Amino acid sequence: MFLGTYRFEGNPAQLKQAYDKMLGMIPHANLHLHVCVPDDKGMWIYDACPSREIFTAFSASADFGNVLKAAGLPKPHVTPVGEVHAAFVAGKRSS
Repeated sequence: MFLGTYRFEGNPAQLKQAYDKMLGMIPHANLHLHVCVPDDKGMWIYDACPSREIFTAFSASADFGNVLKAAGLPKPHVTPVGEVHAAFVAGKRSS
């Protein structure tokens, strides 16, 4: 599993609303590890894909760009982070 971040700058309340709209457009089964964290200046999304290649292709794809646009999200700053060694949610290891 490969982790990357998406940084959205803007009004956090508006970004959260657009994010929730985006979630309604994508199958939740496609979310391997996905965390949304708003802050005072915007919003971070931590998202994992099965591999670096899939993350790179997805984050640059027209399909992803179209979903962001349809949801009302601005173009994010995308940062590849690295291979996930371990991930825990509610005390359960997912990798």
